[in-house]
Amino acid sequence: MSSDYNGRNKKKSIGFRFAWNGFIEVCKTERNFRFHLFAASAAIIGGALLGLSPLEWALIVMTIALVLTLEMVNSSLERLLDYLAPEHHPMAGIIKDIAAGAVLVASIASLVIAFFIYGPKLF
Repeated sequence: MSSDYNGRNKKKSIGFRFAWNGFIEVCKTERNFRFHLFAASAAIIGGALLGLSPLEWALIVMTIALVLTLEMVNSSLERLLDYLAPEHHPMAGIIKDIAAGAVLVASIASLVIAFFIYGPKLF
């Protein structure tokens, strides 16, 4: 194999390690992220018990990924703003609120999707 190929693989490995470290960090430090992980686990277990169709699984996985991703972006923005503006700044507060609102919208949408998928199977 060429050294260029090995170099690209090494960079990919390092990139994945940084990404994994970020995931572990948010798991350790963010209570809301852990709550969403718990909810995702419940959705997966419920789906396994209720025998979801492939399309239903796709919707569940997409909503889980969306909520977890937005929660990570929200946490990143909060930390970045705390670093850049250690003193309270009104604009930093607005930015944090908007990011939290994005998580809220995705969470509500995921609950609606869950209602349509799990509801008929449960009632």
